[in-house]
Amino acid sequence: MDGGVLTGIWLTPEAAAPMRRVPSAQLLAGRGLDGDRYALGGGTWAQYPDLEKQLTLIDAADVAAVAAEVGVPLTPGDTRRNLVTAGVDLPSLVGRWFAVGDALLFGMKRCPPCTHLERLTGARLVKAMVHRGGINAAVFSGAPIAEGAVVRPVSEEEAARRGAPTGADRPVPRIVNG
Repeated sequence: MDGGVLTGIWLTPEAAAPMRRVPSAQLLAGRGLDGDRYALGGGTWAQYPDLEKQLTLIDAADVAAVAAEVGVPLTPGDTRRNLVTAGVDLPSLVGRWFAVGDALLFGMKRCPPCTHLERLTGARLVKAMVHRGGINAAVFSGAPIAEGAVVRPVSEEEAARRGAPTGADRPVPRIVNG
């Protein structure tokens, strides 16, 4: 799988508050996106396991497809995902190491939509987004990121060279059927 590109960065400091787009941000190891609700310890899903709530990614083409299918104007920020990508098969990154710019991440699980998203948008999105909701990822090595950054898979060997946990300490993804 070839890499893709980061096309948008979205965050909000409070649960259910509108997301705002920023051109660049800092990914924090073990926390997520600096300034975002989950890195600050809040968020609607703050009770989720630490590795599953740090960061969310969604594909720009999936957002456009959902908007067309549902017939509503839907921005990537409306999906409440943090990073928007193009040219990356995000579901294939679940259970794998990958990089966004110089940051090292691990794909923890698929991120299906929830009724909370429907309440916030007023649109019926769950069915249309069920296979297009993106993924949740954990940040193992933080770095500054900016729109245009390369998003690419990282081999186990490269991840280990970069200090990622290996063997029994390697993260275990949660496979969500559907």
